[in-house]
Amino acid sequence: MNYIDPILPPQREAKIRYLDGDYQILREGEFVRCAVSGDPIRIDNLRYWSVDKQVAFKSAWESFLDSRR
Repeated sequence: MNYIDPILPPQREAKIRYLDGDYQILREGEFVRCAVSGDPIRIDNLRYWSVDKQVAFKSAWESFLDSRR
């Protein structure tokens, strides 16, 4: 890295309250973590979550796996 290279800001994990069919961002960030895999999920790609458990899922498959626990 060169001293004139732009310094990219580190990505921050968002804090979200999951609601029925929607969510509320409590702390700004670029991503949340999948409750099953731990993988980051960009906020604009967030489609699956549990209102009861207040956790996000990367895909419907991870949501299914979590429901079997």
